[in-house]
Amino acid sequence: MLELIVYGIVLGSIIALGAIGLTLIYGILGFANFAHGELMTAGAYVTLFLVTGPFLWLGVPDSSFGSLSFGWRTTLAFPFAMIVIAALAILMDRVLFQKLRRKASGAVMLAMSALGASFIIRMTVIIIWGADFRFYKPGLMRPALLLPGGIKIRPDQILILGVVVLLVTVLHLFLQKTKMGKAMRATSDNMELARVSGIDTERIIIWTWGIGGALAAAGGILYGIDVQVHPGMGWNFILPLFAAAILGTIGNIYGALVGGLVIGVMQQVSTAFLLPTYKPAVAFIIMIVILLIRPQGIFGGSRK
Repeated sequence: MLELIVYGIVLGSIIALGAIGLTLIYGILGFANFAHGELMTAGAYVTLFLVTGPFLWLGVPDSSFGSLSFGWRTTLAFPFAMIVIAALAILMDRVLFQKLRRKASGAVMLAMSALGASFIIRMTVIIIWGADFRFYKPGLMRPALLLPGGIKIRPDQILILGVVVLLVTVLHLFLQKTKMGKAMRATSDNMELARVSGIDTERIIIWTWGIGGALAAAGGILYGIDVQVHPGMGWNFILPLFAAAILGTIGNIYGALVGGLVIGVMQQVSTAFLLPTYKPAVAFIIMIVILLIRPQGIFGGSRK
């Protein structure tokens, strides 16, 4: 059971990266972005493209770092993919969602448009890369370390936790210490008040999509390193992402972090009693229970 909890923390940290972006967008724009999971997929596949394409052709070495399962190609591809997906998220907003907002489209119309965008991204991935499961570095043994208590954990998973802590810390400092971060928090609290106060809310929206897309890409890449890459990964994540965002209170990034960890642990622990294929159902049940009992989330609607 302890081992499942540790695996749940690793999975939850990946869910948290996606949920933070999702809750940022919902907190500022007030609509459910059903395409957010596919941004994770796109980030993972952009990394796969860079690792197996340009970096291979350029002769970038790919010897693994010690006991990790990847080397320089994946490391260099990581920030590139985050930037590409941030740009893709901003492009989605400019081409689709901004026009719908200007037409005063309702939340349902925006959500359905996001769902359509998610299908487009997934089908594009399947057309280019096929429906097979892929590894960044196939045919590699991935030995686990033995921790006290008989817990086995791979070095990749320890690194994943470190990367998530680093990204969340950077985001925290950005939101708390920078002028743009403070403007984002003010816009999340009240967009109209922020606008009359002189804040360029369209610029805030662009930053929000960019940060959300970059974090989603990071989550997808880390999942690809931990497990493998496949076109359905983003769709499988969409329920846990929403469950984490709702559990941690919509608009609260720290709540999304806690919600992601809770959902991840609950999903992994459930495999002790249920087939792993039921993990999305666990997230769905938690989401329904929270909506019925405490719809404002565990942080009681305190928005950051």
